Amino acid sequence: MAGDRGIRVLLKLSGEALCAPGGRGLDIEAAGALAREIARTAVAGVEIAVVIGGGNFFRGAELAGTSVRRDDADRMGMLATLMNGLALRDIIRDVGAKATLHSGLVAPEVADTFDRAHVEDALAEGAVAILAGGTGRPFFTTDTAAALRALELGCDRLLKATKVDGIYSADPEIHPDATRYDTVTFAACLENELKVMDSTAFALCRDNRLEIVVFDMKTPGAILAAARGEDIGTRVVSG
Repeated sequence: MAGDRGIRVLLKLSGEALCAPGGRGLDIEAAGALAREIARTAVAGVEIAVVIGGGNFFRGAELAGTSVRRDDADRMGMLATLMNGLALRDIIRDVGAKATLHSGLVAPEVADTFDRAHVEDALAEGAVAILAGGTGRPFFTTDTAAALRALELGCDRLLKATKVDGIYSADPEIHPDATRYDTVTFAACLENELKVMDSTAFALCRDNRLEIVVFDMKTPGAILAAARGEDIGTRVVSG
């Protein structure tokens, strides 16, 4: 599949992608299915970096209003993403692909500290580069980490894996007649108050003309199709 070489993407995954629906912690079967899809994409020649969240273990917002400081709660959340990163790296290796782990939060005994050149070397060698630890700083979400890393790495597009098959005019579970968009501009997302990513991440992508693809991660082959820019999910583009 030489035609896929030269494509570089950033895949944003929530921590919940690694657990059973509605559950917590780590579900090896669910994580394995996801790992196989990611490995399939890398083996096809796509350079793929993955930013992983930690909500299946802990969210900093869970401690809002308590005696735990916001910045410390955020660091706890970053540690949760490292737990997911370790697991995902090993599971991807187990299904037959190369994988490396890099962290925005300095934890040298757990993962290499994020360095753009080192990550690019890993991608060029065909490895899946898993990026945990968020930005390494509090007050920023993993959405923002995904946008930042995608720009640092010069990715062609940012893939946001979700539980729905794109962006709708309203919540399709509440409004069955909601319209799904095939393509929508950043301006239209703002005008129609369509929730894509947090405001900081969205602004980074908009200002740097980085395409976002929102798609259903449970669809077989969806990650590879989204990476290739095929007609799947919803593309958020500059006007």
